[in-house]
Amino acid sequence: MEKQQYTPNLLKYIPFLYVIWSDDLFSPSEISVFTKALEGDTLTSVETQQIKLWINSENPPSDQTMLQWKQIIDHSNIRLIAGDSYPLSLFSSRLASKDQAINKVNPHLKFIEINLGIQPNHYHHLFEVQVDSSKASSFYKASEIDALLKSNHQHAIDPFRKFISKPSFKWEIRPTKEEQRDWVRQQLKELAKAGYGAMAFEPEFGGTGDMAAYGSIFDNLMFVDGSLTIKFGVQFGLFGGSIANLGTKTHHDKYLKAAGQADLLGCFAMTEARHGSNVRGVKTTATYIKETDSIVIHTPGEDDNKIFIGNALDARMATVFAQLIVEGTNQGVHAVLVPIRDQNGTLLEGIRVEDNGYKLGLNGVDNGKIWFHNVSVPRENLLNKFGSIDNQGKYHSDIENPNKRFFTMLGTLVGGRICVGKGALSGAKKALTIAVKYALDRRQFNSDEKIQEDLIMDYPTHQLRLIKPIAKSYIYHFVLEKLITDYANSNTTNRREIETQAAALKSTITWFANNCIQECREACGGNGYMAENQFASIKGDVDIFTTFEGDNTVLIQLAAKGILTNFKSEFNSDHFRDILKYIGTQVSDRLTTFNPVFTNKTDKDHLYDSEFHLNALEYRRRRLTFSVANRMQNYSKKGIPSYQAFLKVQTHLVELGKAYSEELSYKAFTDFTKTIQSSELKFLFDKLGSLFALNEIHNNAAWYLEQGYISGTKSKAIRNRVERLCSELRPHVNSLVDGFGIPESCIDTPITPF
Repeated sequence: MEKQQYTPNLLKYIPFLYVIWSDDLFSPSEISVFTKALEGDTLTSVETQQIKLWINSENPPSDQTMLQWKQIIDHSNIRLIAGDSYPLSLFSSRLASKDQAINKVNPHLKFIEINLGIQPNHYHHLFEVQVDSSKASSFYKASEIDALLKSNHQHAIDPFRKFISKPSFKWEIRPTKEEQRDWVRQQLKELAKAGYGAMAFEPEFGGTGDMAAYGSIFDNLMFVDGSLTIKFGVQFGLFGGSIANLGTKTHHDKYLKAAGQADLLGCFAMTEARHGSNVRGVKTTATYIKETDSIVIHTPGEDDNKIFIGNALDARMATVFAQLIVEGTNQGVHAVLVPIRDQNGTLLEGIRVEDNGYKLGLNGVDNGKIWFHNVSVPRENLLNKFGSIDNQGKYHSDIENPNKRFFTMLGTLVGGRICVGKGALSGAKKALTIAVKYALDRRQFNSDEKIQEDLIMDYPTHQLRLIKPIAKSYIYHFVLEKLITDYANSNTTNRREIETQAAALKSTITWFANNCIQECREACGGNGYMAENQFASIKGDVDIFTTFEGDNTVLIQLAAKGILTNFKSEFNSDHFRDILKYIGTQVSDRLTTFNPVFTNKTDKDHLYDSEFHLNALEYRRRRLTFSVANRMQNYSKKGIPSYQAFLKVQTHLVELGKAYSEELSYKAFTDFTKTIQSSELKFLFDKLGSLFALNEIHNNAAWYLEQGYISGTKSKAIRNRVERLCSELRPHVNSLVDGFGIPESCIDTPITPF
């Protein structure tokens, strides 16, 4: 092939000609634009004539000419900078002069680029040149951020992420619940075989005894699929966890290893059709029969069945929560292991199971309804860590108070509630990562001076909608890490406070996750609505997190009750009169601790000061604590029954629970940032903390203004600083979402370019 010689004046038009002819048609409008540009350019007559030949639609360039143009472009060693105001014009000028440093836009090339509306996303895939997108700064290394998030669990997380990056774990659209369930069941067994299911169990049962590392495995699994994560949690966290935490050595030796290896599939039968959050009110009975030394499990009414039970269609055994009746006395809710299928998967006599059918999400989980009709099991099947029946048929418990016994039993299962919060947060992280990757690639709108459309990530509104939840995700990550570590190391003296924290954080974080995922979906427009981009799956799966393991509105009030009683276990009950009496002895010495400061101070150093943030968040929590206690005490003085007094302050209790959660989260985060060795990373994390705290104060500005804690001027300054922090974090947004450590295979969608 004979190569044509190109002058610099011809070379500068080659990229434009190649881009337009790649569509196989030079339209009349394109010819007109080109001709007008040529008229004003200082070309020789030969050069002008040559270009006019190339734009003749009746005689298009040959394939050999097109190939030659492409080789000229590809071998130029000139970078295409997508962030330039007129990227193709500058690229063409640099190509002609062989000088990457040129920044002056040729007006004739600019005329073509503007009038033909050529965008980098229209052509950069045609060139085998380095594309410098300038979408984000690489100042911070995502791997170093990720290392901070992994904390002490890197040894477990790194191999696990490699494990779930295998093709067998790749997310796909599976249209039917049967297809989803088959895939989830297969992957569950693969996880069990690799030892991940038993991780929280003690070594003699195949585990490591590391509950905190198990929690990290759980939230990383959420990056793959919600159904698989929940099935995993039901089998190993709830069913296996109930045996480990409520049973004794006999149960551990007999069942734990098989449960951890998924050889014994089980379910956790607590919720009933008419009793969800009110576990103490379940109607299922477990009656001890002395003559046969057995316990009979029975569903008294058609509407008293267990419902929404995960693993119900696969399980061979169920941990059933029922009213334990011994010698005619109801000893309260206890857990009993009840076989429901034989080795072949056939339902046993007296057991009825129905599929719950299709759900909003998690259709890979086989949720079902279960009825028991006088099903007899051995006395030894009672999980008897907190209450047992001896050989003489007598009931015994070391915890005499039935209320305390019930809540102590439930308290051992709080790890599941923490994992729900961690799983929901992972759903938010995944949605944010996809949305940010899309926003760093998607361009829309521009000014009159630019042909290049702007990245949507560069719009302040887009920064607010994505960067604020990124900051929240980091803050919530560290408070959950602290909580699960505290839980793993807890004892009976501090368990009540941990239960309160778990209730508050589970509620706050699952609410946040759902709002965040919806925002991310909207931030991706119609692409976010397409199933292939995973938002539908993430949204549908995480939605239920707000109501399972406890309805959020109920849990947040439970947390408020814990705050009001200083986390004393004797008030962990529904006896409102006792709680009111306790509040009456405490309320008088709380108001004196409030001291609002800095009402009008608006300088940057003050507004970014963590001490100011902590004081503001603490003040809100303490003021709400005092005011709700004061209201309840006043109702009590008027003779209003204690239960009615609580109903009158329900919305107040919800706000108290939320305020407690945000203060708790920020305090845990700031404590962590003090341990960061790198000054650069500490500076970044301090900004994330400031954004979180100022946004919380801004969201509750009306309340702070009512209290006189801040002035109107300060409220405006805080709002401005929230926007400013988002813009300051914008260059690092890609590093921040990559810092979540999500394997690329888990976010490989059509709108997430890598």
